[in-house]
Amino acid sequence: MALHEAMLYKQLPENRVKCILCARLCTIPEGRVGFCLVRKNEKGKLYALSYGKACSACVDPITKKPLSHFHPGALVMSIATGGCNFRCEFCDNWMISQEKGIIGRDFPPEKVVKATKENGCQGISYTYTEPTIFFEYAFDTATLAHKAGFFNTFVTNGYMTPEAVQTIAPVLDAATVDFKGGGDLEFYRKFSAVPSVEPIYDALKEMKKHGVHVEITNLIVPKRGESLDRIRELATWIRENLGKDTVFHLLRFHPDYKLTDIPSTSISTLEKACETAREVGLNYVYIGNVPGHRYENTYCPNCNELLIKRFSFEITKWNLTKDMRCPACGHDIAIKGKFHTGGFASPYALI
Repeated sequence: MALHEAMLYKQLPENRVKCILCARLCTIPEGRVGFCLVRKNEKGKLYALSYGKACSACVDPITKKPLSHFHPGALVMSIATGGCNFRCEFCDNWMISQEKGIIGRDFPPEKVVKATKENGCQGISYTYTEPTIFFEYAFDTATLAHKAGFFNTFVTNGYMTPEAVQTIAPVLDAATVDFKGGGDLEFYRKFSAVPSVEPIYDALKEMKKHGVHVEITNLIVPKRGESLDRIRELATWIRENLGKDTVFHLLRFHPDYKLTDIPSTSISTLEKACETAREVGLNYVYIGNVPGHRYENTYCPNCNELLIKRFSFEITKWNLTKDMRCPACGHDIAIKGKFHTGGFASPYALI
């Protein structure tokens, strides 16, 4: 596949370029790549080296993203390329996110959309690695997907520029934005090599402004990023800037990559974090990576009626009216899209 020119960059003197896609804003000399490892300056032009090169393509339940209040029960075609703009020491996809060479098979946008239809999916998710760094591939695929009647979702660290959000927003329907360690700056600097967290908050405001459905996750890392004060601060920011109905997932940490000496997050810590976020005023707070826990379920924020019962990625009980209201008290439940019955399937890989 021929080199694909990048969408968001500026040309500078002496054949240098400035990438304005992610918040690192890399200035790249001729012949060099940016921090993400997949965007290269060739003779004063920036190219996306991984365009159309999928290193992973899987059919997933949308709850795996996780998206709990967006087209519940749907299946999504999940795609990724190599590379990332973070260096998380706990990354569970480090084999592809930290790869220094260009990996993957040719899987151009039109074939992605074709596979989405053939596998009975309702949408496409750009995930596993950071979709911002394969932006052009995601944008072209998402554009074709919309024309074919499919929705598009990002699973992202949120470290992108306002220009990137504005460009993708017309074809992006939902985003899961992943925080780590409660958004603590020192945690990001030490364990992800990220110099600032402010661009994440700016990107979230921009998504809200453009009508993208947003759900927030936060990975709780024992002894490193489990402060209840940080959970309270992040939950408060979400309520004040995105709204009290914004979904907040608190995820259990599992040892991986370079942080194998840290235990999994305790259930009691997760429960305290969940209760703290609810005390702040968020209506929909969930625990993730603990199958069967009661905080996987959706309850009516008005009368506490059990509305959706889940076990891991599967919806085992659906108790909402057709117009997404609580059947007991009539409260309007903040769910976007329809319930897709019979859509659950165990994840399986195409690539």
